[in-house]
Amino acid sequence: MIKKIFMCLCICLLFIFTVSILVGGVGEGKLSIKSLIKDDVLKYDTKSSDLDLNSKGENNSTINVYISGKKEIINMGLEDYVRGVVCGEMEAEFNIEALKAQAVAARTFAVAHMEKFGGKKYKGAHGADVTDNVECQVYMDKELRLSEWPSKFREEYWNKVTEAVKETRGEVLTYNDKLVMEPLYFAISSGETEDASEVLNENTGYLKSVESKEDEKAPKYKTKMEISYIKFIDKISKEFPKNNLNLGNLKNNIQVISKNKTGSIKSIKVGSTTMTGSRFRSILGLNSTDFSVKYNANSIEFDCIGYGHGLGMSQWGAKGMADEGCKYTEILKHYYTGIEISKI
Repeated sequence: MIKKIFMCLCICLLFIFTVSILVGGVGEGKLSIKSLIKDDVLKYDTKSSDLDLNSKGENNSTINVYISGKKEIINMGLEDYVRGVVCGEMEAEFNIEALKAQAVAARTFAVAHMEKFGGKKYKGAHGADVTDNVECQVYMDKELRLSEWPSKFREEYWNKVTEAVKETRGEVLTYNDKLVMEPLYFAISSGETEDASEVLNENTGYLKSVESKEDEKAPKYKTKMEISYIKFIDKISKEFPKNNLNLGNLKNNIQVISKNKTGSIKSIKVGSTTMTGSRFRSILGLNSTDFSVKYNANSIEFDCIGYGHGLGMSQWGAKGMADEGCKYTEILKHYYTGIEISKI
């Protein structure tokens, strides 16, 4: 009888000890938020979506953002703004290292337009530091962003972006010990990025042409746009009223004058007007300046490679590098030549 009681007591003690370990009550056995984030099953399901990104650390700056839809200026924490930009500018499905690279680039752009850090307010921001649209960087608040994500991924995506911003808190790009003033980025390259000396006629040391082969996997790497001859003439004539284009001479009046090292159009002559490839792209709404022209029976066809202006960091290229195991610091140093990552 005594032996049975002793055995029962042993079993009870073993059960209590096991339970205490499972609930995390012994030493370092308790699962931390970071260990949950790194776990493949519970990845980014930390329920930390409403943490104030500006509540800790040395960076507690605020930024004034012009909200174009409401036509009002809102003051918010810089890190909260950066999170909203990462949400608006990059796919949350991307590898978190790509999201971190985006966060640093977005923060650098913001700081470059804040007078507190020696920057200049964006001229079209109605007195604010920046706007919330593509004129500067696309910013999306939490309510809008969550409403556009699939409901089953909202918590995961928001927490993933939050983690990317937290992990890079206060970090910006510097070049020759000075803040990078043009941390440009875009969606997809044609296989290599552009050189600012060719596109902007500026010798910006950190905006050099670099290889970006990972972009070839992007869904909009190659695109096609067709426009009727009449509509094409109308678009050009609105910008250049004295242009001599007409249906009779159109096919003989589109001529590529020069190309950049990447193969994109540097300058093009349309009718009697010579313009940059960037201006031509903007007028027609083409995806890039790396295009070829094809004349169809009733329309002009433009076959484009890449998506965006091509300067700085390719977002799909960043994704590709991250998927191959590169850290965000490696991504940034690849796309922005000679930069360092510094704290505000």
